[in-house]
Amino acid sequence: MQNLELLAIALKPKGWRCVALYEKEEFGFPVPLLWVYASGAADDIGAVVAVRATPGGAWAYYEAGKGRAGFLSLCGDVESAAHRLDRLLKYRMFPTSNGREGRGFPFRAGMVGAGRWP
Repeated sequence: MQNLELLAIALKPKGWRCVALYEKEEFGFPVPLLWVYASGAADDIGAVVAVRATPGGAWAYYEAGKGRAGFLSLCGDVESAAHRLDRLLKYRMFPTSNGREGRGFPFRAGMVGAGRWP
C-alpha cells in the first residue's frame, strides 16, 4: 500500500485524482488498488494501478487487469511511474493531440517515434 500511496502523492501535482481501494472487506478486491482518474469533464477517463512482484524479485507498478503488458515502472522510481501514467491518461483523453504531432503514444521502450501503438 505504501507504494500506491507514494504514487498518489506524485500524481496529485499533475492534476489527477486518486482513490485508494485497499480494504478487502469493503471493496472485495484481492490486492490493494489505486484508481487514478481525471476530474471535471473527463472523469470517466482513468486507470486502476496495482503493485506486483517482477520476475527479478523487485516490485513494480502495473495497470491492473493487463498483466505484464500493463507495466508502468519499478516502484523504486515513482516519478517515472507518475510520468508514464500521466502520459497514458492524457493519451486516453486526447488520442490525436498528445504533444507528439500525431505520432501515436510512445509508451513502451523502443516505441518513441515509431508512429504506432502496440
